Amino acid sequence: MLLGGLQKATLVDYPGKVACTIFTVGCNFFCPFCHNKDLVSLKNFKQSSLSFIKEKDFFDFLLTRQQVLDGVCITGGEPTIQPDLAIFCQKIKNLDFLVKLDTNGGQPKIIKHLIEQKLIDFIALDVKVNKDNYYLLTNTSYQKIAHSLKIILSGSIDYQLRTTLVPKIHNEDNLLILAKELKSAAIENGVDPNSLSWQLQRFRPQNCLKKEFDKLSPFSDQEFERLVLAAQSVIPQVAA
Repeated sequence: MLLGGLQKATLVDYPGKVACTIFTVGCNFFCPFCHNKDLVSLKNFKQSSLSFIKEKDFFDFLLTRQQVLDGVCITGGEPTIQPDLAIFCQKIKNLDFLVKLDTNGGQPKIIKHLIEQKLIDFIALDVKVNKDNYYLLTNTSYQKIAHSLKIILSGSIDYQLRTTLVPKIHNEDNLLILAKELKSAAIENGVDPNSLSWQLQRFRPQNCLKKEFDKLSPFSDQEFERLVLAAQSVIPQVAA
């Protein structure tokens, strides 16, 4: 595993749990508004002030936190492109920690394997934008995201869908389209759309992959509230 950062304690990354967060290096998406540009590629990482974390050091740390932490969040970068992710998850599970995975959904086969082997307990899927705009933003086919979404919604694993609302990318029209697409996906997979776990979060300009997004003002409180209300008109339980 290429490990590039560790947050030793968090109350927000794993809903309802006390956890640590481990960051992997490398991603298969290159979203221009990404706020973890140092973790997107090995090249960016080596040019940053960050340092690799040895896997042994991480597990030595976990051994000292068995009575303190409930779980481990694995984020990135994009963890599912790491070839030894399943082994890594199993090692964490062997220490009796819960495992939460943050993913962009671009590797549905990996997600399916991790769920089927009970190597993760919670999954957070970043749904970037509505399907017609997906390839333009990520250079990845929406079909992969749809497959990951189906795996998650049709299974029994705890999950959260997340969308970061970014000016110049999101507006009321395409957010309504996305909400309707998620509602349809829920219905197709036997999930009550009113119980769909979908969270909207506001873009914060910091350390973005594309420098112009560092200068982009986030949505105002009023603008953000209007977008949330639009999404809630389709899926009432949308959180923000």
